[in-house]
Amino acid sequence: MKISSSFRHPLFLIGWVALLGLFFAMTEIQIEGAHGWASSLPTWRIEKHWLLDIFWGGRAMTGYHAWVFPFMFLVFHFPLAANGTFSWRLEARCVGALMLFWIIEDFLWFLLNPAYGWAKFSPVQIPWHKHWFLGLPTDYLIFTVVGGMLIAWSFGKK
Repeated sequence: MKISSSFRHPLFLIGWVALLGLFFAMTEIQIEGAHGWASSLPTWRIEKHWLLDIFWGGRAMTGYHAWVFPFMFLVFHFPLAANGTFSWRLEARCVGALMLFWIIEDFLWFLLNPAYGWAKFSPVQIPWHKHWFLGLPTDYLIFTVVGGMLIAWSFGKK
């Protein structure tokens, strides 16, 4: 089966993002073990704040996440810095890829973590994902749709 040349680059990008997600999921499994959302890490935590409900899906803000999220944002923007270039299409591609990365990474964390697996992928077993729809955390659906739209637009005709 031959893939159209217009789809090769976006598919390669998504495959690469999935590979990054796999490696980061495995790294976080080694760091967190069975205790997701940095619940057992020696870091500060803010459990309740109205801004967390709006921007963080009701999850706690931790020192770990305060550093890892902007770090990954910078990593995904490194090619723009390395090439000394910027465009709104490239920005959309970076942000869309980052959004897909976080969903893939999080899902693989559960699937590959010996303490979880598919059988424990549920709201009862995963209390830090507070909002679910169609058997998935709502973040997964929102980030996948928005991230996919950003990537599609970034590869679209100018």
